[in-house]
Amino acid sequence: MTGTNDLIHHGGHQGGSPNGTVRHPALVYLAGCLLFSVGAHFFIQSHLGTDPLDVFALGVLKYLPLTIGVCQAAVAVVCIGVWAVWNRRRPVLSPFLTFFLCGTLIDIHQWVGLARYLGLGAYPLMLLGALFCAYASALIIMSGFGIRAIDLVAITVRQRWKWPFWCGKGLIEGALLVSGWLLGGPVGIGTVAFLVFVDLLIEPFVRFNRRYLAIPDRGFAVAAALT
Repeated sequence: MTGTNDLIHHGGHQGGSPNGTVRHPALVYLAGCLLFSVGAHFFIQSHLGTDPLDVFALGVLKYLPLTIGVCQAAVAVVCIGVWAVWNRRRPVLSPFLTFFLCGTLIDIHQWVGLARYLGLGAYPLMLLGALFCAYASALIIMSGFGIRAIDLVAITVRQRWKWPFWCGKGLIEGALLVSGWLLGGPVGIGTVAFLVFVDLLIEPFVRFNRRYLAIPDRGFAVAAALT
């Protein structure tokens, strides 16, 4: 298995920043993981619903003696398999590093109780969490490493079918949401907010980072140029 940075072969000039400034991909990746974990923590503490992947996992747990982590990992394995076959590449391992790192950071935030220090109500906390998750996802994608498994497939849909990124990602997460709901998983206003806000904002955040913060795009632009 390889890292998702092999997807782009470290080549091309599409991912370069407009003013020549280079942001180290490891720092971009780590910042993305940290922000994503904070956003997920805020989302959890809002108690307004879970993200579509967790809806699916919790639905499965009603019928199988598994854990949420195992269910999420199984979905990741399927997505990585689809990506590998579709792109005729070896399966990648780095999404599981992201899975582990973000999960560990979420546990730490839950233990510290970061959200309670903000003094925000449930809905502002949920919206802030969604914004953090969207921006963090953009950073992880732009780093070119550890791109989340569902995002990998959505990027391929974007490249192959010329669909907007949100459309491919929304299709996958929408299927998980409906499947989880049919299995009895919990669906709330937060679930819908996550599906809408996070999926729609990732690509605009990528463009914002590339244009105004001079962060190279090693996930969308370079990969597309080499397809």
